[in-house]
Parts: sequence; C-alpha cells; structure tokens
Amino acid sequence: MQERQVTIGDETYRLPNPFLVLATQNPIEQEGTYPLPEAQVDRFMFKCLVETPSKADERRIMQRFAESAAVPEAKAVCSVADIEALRSSLAEVYCDDKVGDYILDIVFKTRERNPHIQNGASPRATLALNLAARGNALMRGRPYATPQDVKEVVHDVLRHRILLTYEAEAENITSDQVIDKILSEVPVP
Repeated sequence: MQERQVTIGDETYRLPNPFLVLATQNPIEQEGTYPLPEAQVDRFMFKCLVETPSKADERRIMQRFAESAAVPEAKAVCSVADIEALRSSLAEVYCDDKVGDYILDIVFKTRERNPHIQNGASPRATLALNLAARGNALMRGRPYATPQDVKEVVHDVLRHRILLTYEAEAENITSDQVIDKILSEVPVP
C-alpha cells in the first residue's frame, strides 16, 4: 500500500495516484478468511468502528431498500485535482514540537511494560498519528494541529496497532480502554 504498487506473481503494477485501500472486518463471518499479519494491519492508517445502527436508523435503511429496487448511483464529490490540492494543503499544516512530543509520548507509552499490552505501536503509528492530527486540523479550517486534534484521532490510529495480552482479552479489556488509560497518564502540553 505505502509503496503504491502491487505485485502479482512476477509482475509489479504501479497504482494510480491517488489510490485508497479499504477493508472490512466482520468478527462473525470469518469462514474461509484469515487474519492479516500484524505487519500488514499496521499499514492501514485507521481502524474505524462501525456500530450496529439504532432501531430508528435500521428502520430507515429497511424502508430505503424496500422503496427502491434501483441500484444506488455513485457520484463524484471531488476531482483528482481537489485531492491533490488537499494533500498539498495538509503538508502545510503546522505541527509544533510540543504536539509532536505529545504524539511521541503517547506512542512510546504503548511500548512500556503494561499488563494489558503484548506489543505496542510501531514507528508507523507515530507517522500516522501526526498525519491524522494535521488532517483533523485541516478539516476544521486551522493551519496548525493541537493536542485536541491528536486526541480526536488517536483511537482510530492506534486501536489496531496495539496487540493486547491474553489477560486483557480474558478481562474483556479493549484497545480503546488501554488507549484511554494512556491518554490519562500522558501530560497534555
């Protein structure tokens, strides 16, 4: 993914710019599928949780599908040039050293001895958290990232990068709970 190419057999193919990789993970229907190795999971920038819809939302979904047999049509919301312009803008979002140190402190805290963490986040997590915090600032119309930007994206960036211990899993402790504990222990600049 990060190399912007795929290899099938002996052939390597460059991917167009921009490209995006999305994957779904359904813990119920795993028949015939295999978990990705940690090194591959780490290459995904985010792991976003999609909750089961509320009864009212599910009613709307049911009605929408019952009322129309037509296949929904996808419509472009931006152009490739728009995406490239946003990427350029993202590179200009300032991240003060204090915010960078906050990111490093959070990631390094995942690597400290902890009864709930078997393996902490990799250096790729530091890069993703910095980029996501700056992206969060950009979406809010600011030319600089804040510790709050980091807090708003940290769960999505780290939840799949922290490998929990068997003890944590036995106690039904989630990676989000571990991240919350880390955030409570790392001083905010």
